[in-house]
Amino acid sequence: MIEFQADSQTTQGYLAVPARGSGPGVLVLHAWWGLNAFFKQLCDRLAAEGFVAFAPDLYNGKTAATIDEAKQLLKVRDLAQMEAKALAAVEVLRRRPAVTGAGLGAIGFSMGAAWAGQLSSLRPDDFAAVVLFYGIAEADFAAARAAYLGHFAEHDEWEPLEGVRQLEADLHAAGRDVTFHLYPEAGHWFFEDDRPDAYDAGAARLAWERTLTFLRERLGQ
Repeated sequence: MIEFQADSQTTQGYLAVPARGSGPGVLVLHAWWGLNAFFKQLCDRLAAEGFVAFAPDLYNGKTAATIDEAKQLLKVRDLAQMEAKALAAVEVLRRRPAVTGAGLGAIGFSMGAAWAGQLSSLRPDDFAAVVLFYGIAEADFAAARAAYLGHFAEHDEWEPLEGVRQLEADLHAAGRDVTFHLYPEAGHWFFEDDRPDAYDAGAARLAWERTLTFLRERLGQ
């Protein structure tokens, strides 16, 4: 964990650097569970693949283990403060000497996917690749310059297919490079192996392979 400043407040995030010492930067934006062990481990996995991964803590150290707990965290979230942290995290990653390449990547999960999409619009010069896991975003994608990869469950009570298709259409209309994948047997949170009720090993493995290929192509690893 490292500390950084966001709107004059000290906050934290989890940083993972490849053994070789440098690589393309990837911002990891957690789901409504908060910055728990899974998302820290994901940063470590990305570092093992040669990326410098940074996950800001958007919830000030709070985490949820159950859906009910996550709903409570969502109710009391401070959107302005979260945006400030997310934007500051972009600067943290940009300024790390270990980060190589012209553009950053972002991977967002559910709630974090919305932040990933927004950041790509707010900071178009910074992001070259955005990966969305079972979460959609509302943003001015015409202002963005990133390419987008999406992983969605075909039958998802939390993120209906209608919204996914609309986002895909919006991205195409904005002239963005976009590829969305549907996972027929999976559900929401299928990538997160700490959610035994939702984790789908086969879908998670395929989504991971596709994500690594996409990030390497777009970030020039």
